[in-house]
Amino acid sequence: MEPVLARSVRLEPDGVHVLDRRNFPFERVWVRCATVAEVAAAIEDMVTQSSGPYFAALWGMVLAAREARGLPRAEARASLERAGELLVSTRRTNNALRKAVAAVLAGVDASDDLEAGALAGAHAGDRRYRDRSRRLGEATAALLPDDGAVLTHCWADLYLTETVKAAQARGKRLRFVCTETRPYLQGARLTAETLGEMGVDTTLITDGTGAAVMSAGEVDVLLTAADRVTMDGHVVNKVGTLGLAVAAHAFDVPFLAMVQAPDRLAPTARDVPIEHRPGEEVLHTLGRRTASDRARGRYPAFDVTPPRFVTTVVTDRGAYAPHELADYYAEDVHD
Repeated sequence: MEPVLARSVRLEPDGVHVLDRRNFPFERVWVRCATVAEVAAAIEDMVTQSSGPYFAALWGMVLAAREARGLPRAEARASLERAGELLVSTRRTNNALRKAVAAVLAGVDASDDLEAGALAGAHAGDRRYRDRSRRLGEATAALLPDDGAVLTHCWADLYLTETVKAAQARGKRLRFVCTETRPYLQGARLTAETLGEMGVDTTLITDGTGAAVMSAGEVDVLLTAADRVTMDGHVVNKVGTLGLAVAAHAFDVPFLAMVQAPDRLAPTARDVPIEHRPGEEVLHTLGRRTASDRARGRYPAFDVTPPRFVTTVVTDRGAYAPHELADYYAEDVHD
């Protein structure tokens, strides 16, 4: 059975319905977004995270096409471009939103019917992301031990579920150790829940425990997603990844970072904007304040792991050493 979070955004006649990951798994509430502006707000407010914003952007662009019906073609196309800019601006560190918008605009440009083209582009983008995630999962599973423990950080979404499915198909017996991932607890609520749903032996640890379990020899590999990987091998991911990668390096635990493809538009880490979310978010957990008003919060949502701490970058086309990522584009591909 497919995990619940594998299909957490859907297009309906009355708008885009987004499963609210802020309350999952304790509540299963779907947020209806009737306009592209409401989709953008849902992404920015963390209603959906990880790959969720990619799918929300696909279907949000279809809403934008619906809103532009009746406009002259050039005006409608310009309206869609503005909608795309709005969506991309919500979470700039991950470049998936940019790809979602491009997929829909490509569909629009290939069709005489604006809405039909947008819908075709969104469906194509959906299929492509899922297909590439499956290939990424298969490539990752091939690198994991036949019987071992995997440490994760945050929620790798389809990357993780496809890896687990591929590992199970190979008969591998994997145990997962998940960090809770403050302040939204994606590791506790999303990763651990979904792994349990898939029948995987799962242990939850606090964010500060990762180095200790590695030093004790309790994990065989550190495995995370990457929101973006630069062409020179820097891994940009949920804040806390850097500390785990440094600890893994110290204790000879390999660190595998999963991404569909390195980003040709980011030659170095300087080319990736790091999102800083309101510090107030650090002062709360699941709606309850965890610090007094004597403290202020600081929350860079992502950090950057230098390539010297990364063992392997796994892509939908196989595994690469961080300094060999240019080889990914050795073949003529469109990405």
